[in-house]
Amino acid sequence: MSAAREVLGALGARGWSIATAESLTGGLVCAALVDVPGASAHVRGGIVAYDTRVKRDALGVDAGLLAGRGAVDPDVAVAMARGARSAFAVDGSRCDVGVSTTGVAGPDASEGKPAGTVFVAVVTPERESVRALALPGDRAAVRGATVHAALELALSAIVPPGNSGGAADVSPA
Repeated sequence: MSAAREVLGALGARGWSIATAESLTGGLVCAALVDVPGASAHVRGGIVAYDTRVKRDALGVDAGLLAGRGAVDPDVAVAMARGARSAFAVDGSRCDVGVSTTGVAGPDASEGKPAGTVFVAVVTPERESVRALALPGDRAAVRGATVHAALELALSAIVPPGNSGGAADVSPA
């Protein structure tokens, strides 16, 4: 079973929704989710915040944080995930899970950080999680591994502790 399908199954088991805020992955996490039939029951949408100003203005990431630390930072990743939840809370209904990716896909360093430096974050009503990654490979490999890491982190945040489930079926859209 794919990681995206598992995430959607876990969301279904909890009756939760999800949204993404992506920088280096450029929408690949959201695309992986919507590739699964039935994803529309749980996926609210995604924001590709490649530009730092979009992180600030669309996702509400603090301008001082961005100026002081740059976009490739664990606190920025968490703020982006919070921003995804906020941006996709619609019609008085919260968005339960925000997932974010930020980092350096390469081939060159950025903001003084080497290619492969990545942070993925997940924010739910119950917890906030961030994972630092140092990924090898070319740009495509870094981006692909980031998608996988973001989905795995999301799954671990959605499935309640002690519950090995979360693989509920996703119904067709």
